[in-house]
Amino acid sequence: MSSQAWWRDAAIYQIYPRSFKDTNGDGEGDLAGVVQELPYLKNLGIDAIWLSPFYRSPNRDGGYDVADPRDVDPRFGTLANAEALIVAAHEIGIRIIFDIVPNHFSSDHIWFQTALHSEPGSPERARFHFYDGRGVDGNEPPNNWNSIFGGPAWSQVTESDGKLGQWYLHLFDSSQPDLNWNNPEVAVDFETTLRFWLDRGVDGFRIDVAHGLVKDAIDVGHRDPAGLTKALRFDAVFEDKSERMALLEDIPFLDRDGVHEIYRAWRKLFDSYSGDRMMVAEAFVNPSSRIARYVRPDELHQAFNFDFMLTEWDAELMQASITRTCSELATVSAPATWVLNNHDSSRVVSRVGSPEKARALSMIIHALPGGIYIYQGEELGLADAKLPDEARQDPVFFRTKGADKGRDGCRVPLPWSAESPNFGFSSGKPWLPQPASWSTQAMDVESADPDSFLNFYRKSLALRKSHPALGGTAEIEWQPSKTGILHFKRAPGLSLISNTTNQRHEVLTSGTKILHQSQPGVSLMKEVIQLPANTTVWLED
Repeated sequence: MSSQAWWRDAAIYQIYPRSFKDTNGDGEGDLAGVVQELPYLKNLGIDAIWLSPFYRSPNRDGGYDVADPRDVDPRFGTLANAEALIVAAHEIGIRIIFDIVPNHFSSDHIWFQTALHSEPGSPERARFHFYDGRGVDGNEPPNNWNSIFGGPAWSQVTESDGKLGQWYLHLFDSSQPDLNWNNPEVAVDFETTLRFWLDRGVDGFRIDVAHGLVKDAIDVGHRDPAGLTKALRFDAVFEDKSERMALLEDIPFLDRDGVHEIYRAWRKLFDSYSGDRMMVAEAFVNPSSRIARYVRPDELHQAFNFDFMLTEWDAELMQASITRTCSELATVSAPATWVLNNHDSSRVVSRVGSPEKARALSMIIHALPGGIYIYQGEELGLADAKLPDEARQDPVFFRTKGADKGRDGCRVPLPWSAESPNFGFSSGKPWLPQPASWSTQAMDVESADPDSFLNFYRKSLALRKSHPALGGTAEIEWQPSKTGILHFKRAPGLSLISNTTNQRHEVLTSGTKILHQSQPGVSLMKEVIQLPANTTVWLED
């Protein structure tokens, strides 16, 4: 690791609190469980943890429907538990990043409940996007925008006189009304929330739907082409990728220029605090070059690299994506941020099709300049859990009438102990069922196995901290290679070679020692290395 600002090349671990560790037996993870397992995270070798929302919420969308962003939901504990977590993490050298959800509130939030009981055109309704409907009786939505979760993006309310009235916008579930960022009250409220947690020592925030806060004028009647809702899902499959990219190029409710003024104001607030506080954007934009706009020197610090996350296990495609990312971010002097999966996407093992490919892929991003994010359970090599439909809770599943299975498969509670009830996650029934096959991937089993996925990650992260070529800002030096082989060097003294084919290959190399390999069977001879199929190796150069 370099001496620059900590976040520029940090290894950050995402915790989905509901599925991490339960200490009170209610079947749902809690903040006390995170504190309990801080030694595990320290031993893993991460620099910071990012927690998905644990704020007061009716939990209709896994906590991303926030009813009070300045308090802790009882299912996770208390405000005192959150403050204790910040202190405990800092005591062992782990920084803390919380989630903030500025695009929408829960329909249970006091603002929205007040708006429902206020008149059309009132200041209370002006905090959201309330509009009269179209048609003779106003019974048609204001326009044809669809929800990213499926179905229409508008819901009609019943007014105080008992009649159907105005419509409100929700880009996600109907329980998540979008906020109107043209209203100054919204900006003031969120600055209050940021200060509330920054004053308690939080080191940063992950910004949910960072590209969605500003919308085009609602009354323009923009088209919402067929396929757009699908294109906005991380796990969507398109036979023709150009079709997806075309759909994403100009969306009237995402990646509007006005969001940048919001983040410039936030950056001024953050810069008034000591300790290199940071913000990372969840911004799914196209073309990828537009992400650089979010990390200009006076805006946010990082943005997730979804361009690479969605790239196939293919040497040529990955090299193009890495080159594109580094080139685009260099124009604004921002670091790259690499991620393989998260709480909204398929686990990397499921996405690429095998644990071997997932291990090889992780070694690629761990060797790149910039920061990395690891989703809980990724270090155990977990795949998406197969769930019966009756167990599913994701609103995506219900809003699409089961056509989209949703994200529950990547959110199943973690296995800690193979021989304990519920794999040590909870003494009560877990909120989602755990696969019986996870007994071989429980943390205690993998911890005792020197060849496990967990110990592979531990070694990778330890080398990333100790080797002077890893992390940091040193450029990538691409080496000539045959089709299917990814080969680069980073100074001082590191070579990476990755065989993305299904065949064993020999590759010329100046490497003199194997530092790390994603699977056995690598053979290094003078100026030649033999790699099994779907294998990555780090070499001392």
